[in-house]
Amino acid sequence: MSNVFIAFQNNEEARPLVEAIMTDNPAAVVVHSPGLVKIDAPNRLKILRATIEAQTGRPYDLQQLHLSLVTISGYVDEDEEQFSLRWNH
Repeated sequence: MSNVFIAFQNNEEARPLVEAIMTDNPAAVVVHSPGLVKIDAPNRLKILRATIEAQTGRPYDLQQLHLSLVTISGYVDEDEEQFSLRWNH
């Protein structure tokens, strides 16, 4: 099994994203560095628009996550409802 990861700038816009990701991916691990938040997950990581909206209490367009995105590892699958990373094995 290989890990996928996503990293964001450590800023106010990314905090609800990190909280939502951890809600939807209980096996994920958050690593905080100066200016950066990296989330590692075994094999797959999913980001659900509905979870972010529940965290923030307002509508959220998943394209907004690209504003804080630093890097990713894994194959990307995205639509209006979800953004996911995984490895094809």
